Amino acid sequence: MDRFQKTIDILDRLIGFPTVSSDSNMACIDWISNYLRNLGADVKISSAVAGKANIFATLGPQVDGGIILSGHTDVVPVAGQNWSSDPFQMRVDGDRYYGRGACDMKGFIAACLAMAPVFAAQNLKRPVHFAFTYDEEVGCLGARVLINELIASGLKPSICIVGEPTSMRIIEGHKGMCEYTTEFHGVEGHSSQPDLGVNALEYATRFIAKLMEVRAKLPDLAPDGCRFDPPYSTSSICACHSGVAHNVIPNHASVEWEMRVVQKSDRIYLRGEMARFVDEVLRPEMREKSAKADIVETVCTETEGLEPDPNSEAIALVKELTGGNSTDVVAFGTEAGLFANAEISSVLCGPGSIEQAHKPDEFVSAEQLQLCLDMLTRLGGRLI
Repeated sequence: MDRFQKTIDILDRLIGFPTVSSDSNMACIDWISNYLRNLGADVKISSAVAGKANIFATLGPQVDGGIILSGHTDVVPVAGQNWSSDPFQMRVDGDRYYGRGACDMKGFIAACLAMAPVFAAQNLKRPVHFAFTYDEEVGCLGARVLINELIASGLKPSICIVGEPTSMRIIEGHKGMCEYTTEFHGVEGHSSQPDLGVNALEYATRFIAKLMEVRAKLPDLAPDGCRFDPPYSTSSICACHSGVAHNVIPNHASVEWEMRVVQKSDRIYLRGEMARFVDEVLRPEMREKSAKADIVETVCTETEGLEPDPNSEAIALVKELTGGNSTDVVAFGTEAGLFANAEISSVLCGPGSIEQAHKPDEFVSAEQLQLCLDMLTRLGGRLI
């Protein structure tokens, strides 16, 4: 069977696993792990939650300097979307292969697995690692576990290719994504006597106003020549929940907010300013009225951005493998920043378009899959 047809057969199987982030991915992980073990791969499974797991598998010698092929097994929900066919049964129409996860990012995983027998048959001097994770779509949770275990093992791969759908363009940078929930715990009371309560909603609105004031300074912090759109870090207030009735002082409010950062220093700056405002102004005022009052922040996720590196070993390799001579940056977040933070040179390059991701009738084209296989085939030549 040729590599392309094997890719399609594996993609069909992978789409058939409904690995929505809210559900288990174990059936998919078990299938992939058995497939790779049968090829002689050293397979390690990691997890921090029941019903979900990562795979880190190695073909070739257990030495430093290997190449990681990275992808996430989880997919976004299909509820409320108008699909033309069962999203978890691959549909072929011309040169397009439809199904949830087809491009984001089971197409890349399928191509990697189709190439695994080729890698296994070679006398590899440099290992190839397969890193397939859970819960990327809800904060890159699985990758954190996998990377921590990789660091603890002492093994030091040199390059990571994250196969997010980039239309096989070489992507050298993306913004970091940070999400927070700030909760205000006040004291309820009758609205006719507001001085006897601690209005959590009013303190939440002051927090929001301060956040808007601080974020207005972020454009001035943009690094010279930044190619992101917009070329500076941003922060958005996305939800505020509070109150039960017109005449009840709310004892609780929560603000959900986020940042898209082009450099870690921007996150440190904004969070530092907000923490000082909470610690020096809002919380003391609330506790003057009641010792029970408090403000609590929850870090939902802080995914590192991938900052462009002019001396990137990963970019140099992928340029050679694809023939590409240009790079770009994207706004969406990925696991690449986490690998880079672990001192593994990282790059994005994978089949399919991000324009198809998360939408009904998601697809990947035959042309894109073949280009990915071409890249991986050339990679095999660099490992022997």
